[in-house]
Order: sequence, then structure tokens, then C-alpha cells
Amino acid sequence: MFIGRENELSELERLYATDQFQMPVIYGRRRVGKSTLIRQFVRDKRAVVFTAAESTIEKNLQLFSQSIYAALLPQMKTLPAFGSFEAAFDFLAEQSGAERLVVVIDEYPYLAMADRSISSRLQNYIDNQFGMGKMFLILCGSSMSFMENQVLGYQSPLYGRRTAQFKIMPFDYRTSALFVPSYNLEDKALVYAVTGGVPKYLELFDAGLSVHDNITRLFFNDSGYLYEEPSNLMKQEMRDAANYNAVVEALACGANRISELSGKTRLSAETITYCLKALVSLGIVRKESAMTEENNKKKTHYVVSDGMFCFWYRFVPGGSEMILLKQGKQYFEEVVKPQLSDFMGRVFEDMCRNFVMCMGGGNSLPFPVMRTGRWWGNNPTLHREEEIDLVAVNPPQKKMLIGECKYQKKKISLETARLLMERGNLIARDFQKVYALFSRSGFESDVEELAERQRILLFTLEDLY
Repeated sequence: MFIGRENELSELERLYATDQFQMPVIYGRRRVGKSTLIRQFVRDKRAVVFTAAESTIEKNLQLFSQSIYAALLPQMKTLPAFGSFEAAFDFLAEQSGAERLVVVIDEYPYLAMADRSISSRLQNYIDNQFGMGKMFLILCGSSMSFMENQVLGYQSPLYGRRTAQFKIMPFDYRTSALFVPSYNLEDKALVYAVTGGVPKYLELFDAGLSVHDNITRLFFNDSGYLYEEPSNLMKQEMRDAANYNAVVEALACGANRISELSGKTRLSAETITYCLKALVSLGIVRKESAMTEENNKKKTHYVVSDGMFCFWYRFVPGGSEMILLKQGKQYFEEVVKPQLSDFMGRVFEDMCRNFVMCMGGGNSLPFPVMRTGRWWGNNPTLHREEEIDLVAVNPPQKKMLIGECKYQKKKISLETARLLMERGNLIARDFQKVYALFSRSGFESDVEELAERQRILLFTLEDLY
């Protein structure tokens, strides 16, 4: 069953229907579903689908030739490989001159690293042959920095040739829930949290098992698919994975400033900064600034944006000995399970921000929302650091929504509601403010009464779904 990606498929179909040369570029982190999207798109089309190998250019030419023959000359099984990529490109140009032909080069970075001239050679064919016909050329890759710099970037020979680009992101919490339709809302939220919305990981959940049994099977079992997944991905992407592992683990355990990360990892600030830059480019980490104070460099945090990485680095390394002794279930029950509500707190905040952003695009909120984030800063009256979980703004209208997100078993109390309104006075005093409370378990009756008097918006987990 194919889930999600309706917008991407629709746009690809629109481009295909033009019957002119097109070159969409599709990229995104590993396991995010790029190849699945492409297979869904080409399933009813005349298409050559080639996946480059991390090998020599000769091996890749052989694989490319086999893909062409399988798609266009299936009866000719014993043909030798094309003598060169130019010969293969000439053949494809002829095949797409008068009839639509999709040509997919998946894992393009592997091909470009096998022969650094391939982008220039491909550019020449786009300008002089492919562009005159009806080829639909898709370049796809998992190396985010390579695709952005060496395919889409100004310095690339292919710059300006792409006709569309698709940065494929993990699914949001609502689409992720479609993979586990029989689970209750809390379990759906937990599945989203530990997978980060990555389709490959969502597909691994067995509907016949409880969410906790699935997590134990996948993470806390030395034969589980996700037991070594992040460390393996790090080794594929980074030369010195040890430093990156240390930084992500420190982030997952709560450190979020360079000075804190340096103290926890014993790495220099320069090394930390270098690692963070690479991790941000991979989409594993994101840099956050306090809302309305984006130019204040002192108010910058780093957080693990990938949910699966965050969960893994927080819990799996500490249980490795028990897992290898086949005591993973005990470790989960005694160590991980009691901390799940706390772990879900930051994930729930992200879910609420996503919810508000989607609502703010329609008429469900008092004003259209343009940006969301968090705020933190000093309370001069109480002389302490304060945080606001959710800030959504419309700067031109000078309007702001301020929210508190609680993923706990008890209902939100009146004290929490009043504290939120007090914190609202610390930020952007020239903005008109609306307040909102988001709760996993509902609200005490006096909060509901206050909400009616003060026009505070109240949302439950059921509302988010």
C-alpha cells in the first residue's frame, strides 16, 4: 500500500503531462521514501530506472546498460554493455525524441563520484539532445549536501537545467498514523516519535503486536532492524563517526548549547561547531533561535530534529550490555518505559507546532500563521530563565499565538494556564496575543471556565488528530 506523497505525485504527473523535456531533482535523507515515490510514479509509464552503485564507472555503465535493455529491449538479453555513457545517452535521446520516456538515475552521487566528468557530459546532452525531445529525466540522491551543491548549486554544470526540485521529508504525525491505523492515539504518537516519520521505519511496525513490543523488537534486540541503524548511517555519511556520535548523544540527553556540548563530550568548541554544521546539513540536527529574537546569537539552541536518532541516542547505547545478554525487554520495561512521557514532551511540542501551522493556513485560528517556534529568555521579575513551548506569529498583522504543551497523564491545572499568560508578557509586547493550551489528558474544570472568560484555546490529542 502506497501512503502519502500526494502533492509530490500530483506535481510529477503535471510535469509529465507537458510532453516536453523535464528534469526534476528528487533528494532527501536515506529511508525517507524517494525510491518508493519514483516507483509509484513510473508504474504505468515507459521508464528506464537505474540505481547507481558505489563502484567504478565501468561497473555503473554495465548496470546502466542492463537497465536500458530491460526496459526498452527486453527480448535482447545478451547484448553487451554500451561502449560509453555517450553511446547510452545517444540511444536514450533517440528513444525519447518523439515518445515520452522516463529515465531515472537513482543514487546519482555514486555515479558522479565514480566519474567527476559525468555531470558535464550529462549537461551537454541536456542542452543539445535531451532538451529537444520528450525525455523525463529524474536525478535522485540521498547525499543532501551533494545534491544541493553539486546538482542544484550554482557551481554545478547542471545548474539551471532542473525544471523542478523535490526535497523529500519524513511524514508528519498525521500521515505517520496511517501506517498503524489500529493503534490508539497515544500509541500513534509514540510510533511517530520513535520513527521520526520515516516511511521505512513506519513500515516495520507489526499491527499484531503492541507498540511497546514493537519498540522492544526493533530497538532493544541485537537482531532488530533499528538496533544499529543510526550508527550505521553515521558511518556511511561521516569519516570520523565517533565525534558525531558523541555530539548527537549529548544533544539527545538535553545539552543544546555549544558550551554544554563541549563540556559533555570533551571536544573543542571548534570541533563541536564543525560537527553541528554537518549534522544540520544531513537533517539530523536543527538550529533553533528564540522566536522574535532571531538576530540574538546568544539565543541559539541545537536540537536533534530526527525523532529516531533522538530516541536511539537517548536510550539504546545505555542498554547495549543488557541487549546483548538478551535482556532488552527488561531494560525497556525498567529503564525506557518510565521515561517515555518525558521523551514525548518535546515531540508533542513539535506536533502542536505542526498542528497550529496547518490550522493557521485556514480559518481555524483568529489569524493566519506564518511561522512557529519556541521562545526562551530571562524573567527580570523572578530572575530566572523561562520557556514558551509554542509561539506562532503573523508579523505583518502584529499577532501572536502563545501556547503551552503538556504531555502528561494529569489534566492541565489553572496554575499552568495563569503561568502561560504571565510568560506571554515577557515577549513582543507590541503584538496582540492569543493563548492556547495543548494537553494529552484534558483540562481541569476551572481551566475550561477560565478559557471561556479569557478566550484561551484548548486542544487535546484527539483534536491534533
